[in-house]
Amino acid sequence: MVRHFRPFYVAVRARPFKHRSCMNFTNFINTFWANTISGLSLGAIYALIALGYTLVYGVLRLINFANSEVFMLGTFGSLAALWILGVPSAGAPKAGIALLGTLALMLVLSILFSGGAAILLELLAYRPLRRRNSPRLVFLISAIGASLAIAEAVGAFGARKREEYPFGRVWNTRKNLFKISDFDVQVRHVMVIGGALIMMSGLALFVNKTRLGRGMRAVAQDAETARILGVNVDHVILITFAVGGVMAGGAAFLYALFFEATRYNAGFLLGVKAFTAAVLGGIGNITGALVGGLLLGLIENWGAGLFGGQWKDVIAFAVLVLVLMVRPTGLFGETLGRSRA
Repeated sequence: MVRHFRPFYVAVRARPFKHRSCMNFTNFINTFWANTISGLSLGAIYALIALGYTLVYGVLRLINFANSEVFMLGTFGSLAALWILGVPSAGAPKAGIALLGTLALMLVLSILFSGGAAILLELLAYRPLRRRNSPRLVFLISAIGASLAIAEAVGAFGARKREEYPFGRVWNTRKNLFKISDFDVQVRHVMVIGGALIMMSGLALFVNKTRLGRGMRAVAQDAETARILGVNVDHVILITFAVGGVMAGGAAFLYALFFEATRYNAGFLLGVKAFTAAVLGGIGNITGALVGGLLLGLIENWGAGLFGGQWKDVIAFAVLVLVLMVRPTGLFGETLGRSRA
């Protein structure tokens, strides 16, 4: 028996690269639906975080790198809700009103933590620079500094002592709903993708149908003309940061239910990938943030299935470099002022 398989074994060892590529392609086919659904779920989170970059850039031409830490604070908002209710120690609510109340408090505190952090960033870090007419490079350096300061502050308050803060099983989001091929689509996949689409639709209606949304588009087109016509530019900018924070808070809530844990530096890698998604779709474009996020999630998951999981982050950032080289304006390439998401 051993002698019978020996020639095949020797042949495989003599051609390792061909064998490995075949195995990876087979793995890609076998895991296609798993990687597709997981990629769409992760891409939905990227898209919601990317909105913070898109909205602020559309109005101020500022890349708010601290948006990743705004998201991270939102995940701790969800954790604070569970601490308040005593869920980690008392056990998760089974169903009904108690479960809905727990989820509602998690969502509210996530939005409050993220939205409040975004407002404070605008008031303390960016508005003084605008009043001094500081160069854009100063804004960029301030954004990076604020990002590092927030992450390190959360770590200094004790979050660094633990690798992760588990949430516990608040809700059985891993319950199987239906199958696609051999892959079980779970509650959390539908919840994240559906929640992101609902929030994105609400944002599109806000920007295109409300008075504040029209003010945001007017400031994005020409801030000085909008000021002359009576638009309170500072108020519009503050609302823009707040809305971006709300989107990050929604992403933090979905992230908490999907991954059931958070870290003090949870926003770093996700934030860079969300920025990549914003650039891919066309930074400053709301629809582009959604498409870019979903597309990036698919590309990196499909790439991981083809080349191996260790290449997942490499593929994501290679996409960023490629987009900047080939089409710097992204797939849609519109600014917020001209966008009709």
